[in-house]
Order: sequence, then structure tokens, then C-alpha cells
Amino acid sequence: MELNGKAIVVTGAARGLGAAIAKGVADKGADLALVDLDAATLADTQTSCEALGVTARSYAADVANEEQVVALFNQVAQDFGRLDGLVNNAGILRDGILVKAKDGQIASKMSLEDWQAVIDVNLTGVFLCGREAAEHMIRLGEGGCIINMSSISRSGNFGQSNYSAAKAGVASLTVVWSKELARHGIRVNAIAPGFVNTEMVASMKPEVLEKARAHIPVGRLCEPAEIAHTAIYLFENDYVDGRVIEIDGAQRL
Repeated sequence: MELNGKAIVVTGAARGLGAAIAKGVADKGADLALVDLDAATLADTQTSCEALGVTARSYAADVANEEQVVALFNQVAQDFGRLDGLVNNAGILRDGILVKAKDGQIASKMSLEDWQAVIDVNLTGVFLCGREAAEHMIRLGEGGCIINMSSISRSGNFGQSNYSAAKAGVASLTVVWSKELARHGIRVNAIAPGFVNTEMVASMKPEVLEKARAHIPVGRLCEPAEIAHTAIYLFENDYVDGRVIEIDGAQRL
């Protein structure tokens, strides 16, 4: 896919990976539909993209809310007159041990609320946005490319029952969709980052983050621009389909 002149939706675009990917594809000449609930910070991303000479519009939507997602993609298709790509990036963390105990005494356990919040945004949100994007791409008849954000945590990471389950689901959806949508000229891939230098990672407990950094063979966190570089590659290479690309500095969970 030649990105110049294409219309790309990026969810969770206010900061972190979403903002970095949005700026990366804008630098390639793509117009942006930027989605987030943080309107103030999203405006900064929009300004940065517009400074690169492209059209960028901001949209407030809860990706876990079906009605809002349907309305979002209808509006994007109307505003841009096309829909060529989606980066399914919106996500949250609610880390915690399944059951925390000491000397046989239960101290705490992961709440259903924390479980459901992560599943709703990180998995159901990907499903809803992917479904609506695919529908419009099929209707418009020009094909397209969907990039889902998974994680190396999909293999199972201590203290992340909810997050790991969601990201494993995202990886599976990617493979299923690539098989179902190829006939319509729609490719679907995923990126599975390791620990990236974003606000979300910075919110982790310092001792957990330091332990993670110590186990990264290249000796540092990934930078958001390196994930953006991977997203651009997945958009531009028309023969990559149904793959989960790990960007983890040789770390394996």
C-alpha cells in the first residue's frame, strides 16, 4: 500500500504508540482519523500530524461501546470518502495477581471489574473496530490493511491474567481475519511489542519494570518510533498477511 493520500484510523492516538504511529504514517502522506477519549491530548497529536501537511481529524469514542464504534466509522467514511487502514491500538492496563496470599491467608484477588475492563477495551474494542473497518473497506471496494496491537504478554506474563488473555485473543483474531478478509483485498497483521518506553509502561511498578528491563537482551526499552516503523512496513508490504510481528529486543516471555 502506498500511504500517500490514504485515510488511516488510529485508535488510542492521544499518546504513546498511537501518537507515534499516527505521526509516522502522516510523514508518509496519509490522512488521519485520530480516536481517543482524551480530547485535550489528542489535539496535540492532531496538530503534529497537520504540521506534516496532511489532513487530520479527531474523534471521541469508547472502542468498547458498539454504538459509538459504529457511529465512529460511519462518520470517518463520510468525512474522508475512503477508509484504507486501521491501527487497533487503544488499550489499558489493570495488572494484578489472580490470587495473592501469604502463609495460607488470602490478601487479595483480581476483581471481575479489573478483568472485564481490560477485556472490554483490549479485546472487544479490537473486535468492534476491526469489524466496522472491514465492513466499510468491503463496501468501498478498495481493500485495505488492519494492524492490531498485541503484545509479547500474549504468551503469559506474571500479574497480567486479563492483559495476557486479551492480547492472546488479539493475535488469534489477526490470523482468523487475514483468512476471512483476503478475498476482499484486506490484509490483517499484528504487532506484538515488548516493553516500550511509553506512559503505560512507565505506570508499572518500578521494581517490575526494572526486572523486565534487566531481561531484555538488547539492554533497553523499545522506543515508540520503532513500533511506528514496523506499522509503516506492514502497511507498505502488500504480501505480509496474517502475521504477528514481535518487536521485543530478543526478549521472550
